[in-house]
Amino acid sequence: MIIIRINTSDRHKIKQFIDLPFRLYSGNPCWVPPLEMDMRGVLNARKHPFYQHGAAIFLLALDEDSRPVGRLAVLDNQTYNDYNHEQAAFFNFFECADDPAAAKALFEAGFEWARSRGLTAMFGPKGFTALDGMGLLVNGFEHRAALGQAYNPPYYDTLLRGLGFEVDHEVVSGYLNRNTQFPEKIGRAAGIVTKRYGIHAKRFTSKRELLKMLPSLQALYNDSLVPGEGNYPITTRDMKTMADQLFLFADPGLVKILMIEEKPIGFLLTYPDISAAIQRCRGRLFPLGWLDVLREPRRTDWLNINGAAILEEYQGMGGTAVLFNELFKSIIDSRYNHAEVVQIDVKNERMHNELKSIGIDFYKMHRTYRIKL
Repeated sequence: MIIIRINTSDRHKIKQFIDLPFRLYSGNPCWVPPLEMDMRGVLNARKHPFYQHGAAIFLLALDEDSRPVGRLAVLDNQTYNDYNHEQAAFFNFFECADDPAAAKALFEAGFEWARSRGLTAMFGPKGFTALDGMGLLVNGFEHRAALGQAYNPPYYDTLLRGLGFEVDHEVVSGYLNRNTQFPEKIGRAAGIVTKRYGIHAKRFTSKRELLKMLPSLQALYNDSLVPGEGNYPITTRDMKTMADQLFLFADPGLVKILMIEEKPIGFLLTYPDISAAIQRCRGRLFPLGWLDVLREPRRTDWLNINGAAILEEYQGMGGTAVLFNELFKSIIDSRYNHAEVVQIDVKNERMHNELKSIGIDFYKMHRTYRIKL
């Protein structure tokens, strides 16, 4: 087994890194490849905003015939560590044949790099931006992955545990559809809160209008964070990178910001799931894949709800009822038939129980892992 660290100017090795999962998941209808341009973006230290506050290495495991059998990225996110008072590395993009020796060799190389930077733990999978899905899939293998969310074979859990990784935490994703029976009391409560406190949802009719709100969205996201819960503030460049990813297919009418007068106090990020088009074009927008991807938002009947928050001081005023009411409207007031609420932390018992009470079926689970170095 040979482990190589990719020189990110080596086009051949980059192609091997990007192409490996296509062989591992050949014929699997549930795996959705990442967009190739996004993968190439994170491999470009000169352009991707992550490298303003972090460093990363990309590793390939080659068998005796020099054929890739595994890959791994290891990240040193300085902003995360400063904000959470940690010295931890992330791992991401782990893909591997069912070969414990290959997995061990990959991670040992990653551990060595992390230790050389003074890091004392590693956890993940966790990606380069706040929009990247986190964790390995451990339940719900029969369902297609939501856009940007991990899909992997069940044996990945065994490989990581065999290396000494322990469970860090778990997130669940839930399903609802047009027939979900939404409690009437939520709608009534939302109406009372709007009348009493003026909390309302701001809607958008164009991407240009939404772009003007990006600084407010960035501030709102950062203000909603709590140190020690595994998140970290995003920069202006981070926000622009995420917006560029979303605006390729976003429907401005599905993005809603909760307001009191002109003050943003919460948000609901919903967008059409274009996973089927990305599967068809194999993640490659060029030369013709972009046509299919741009048409998919008008064809798909699936939504992803990937981000919902309200500032803590407004939750006691009933703002959560308004947020849930808007979540339900995203289905009822649109042409979509299905929605996935993406990755709710199981430790957030209140949110978990409230979503369950409105009929959401938690049908997937992702798990992150941690190990001391």
